[in-house]
Amino acid sequence: MGTTKSEIFNENQNQISLIAKAFAHPARVAILQQLFKLNTCICGDLVNEIGLAQPTISQHLKELKNLGIIKGTIEGTSSCYCIDDKVWKEMKQLFINFLNQDTNPKIKCC
Repeated sequence: MGTTKSEIFNENQNQISLIAKAFAHPARVAILQQLFKLNTCICGDLVNEIGLAQPTISQHLKELKNLGIIKGTIEGTSSCYCIDDKVWKEMKQLFINFLNQDTNPKIKCC
């Protein structure tokens, strides 16, 4: 398999792709939904609520944190995560702009 040549795509295209990758796993979607529901969360709560093993939840949290969708703190053995409002709003706007594109009904295709 060839490597992705992300440098040939613009910043928006690369950002949309990274965000879509984060949303591509249902566990990450479930984690985000739970964080929105509670507005803050400890990793153990996510394990109980979602039903996956703690290391699996931690790996998904790491992916979301690397993307910047969530932020968190670690105090002793407890980790607390929440949605990063600023990043979420930026991502939302990026997707709104992308999804608001429409085809031209005057042009016939297939």
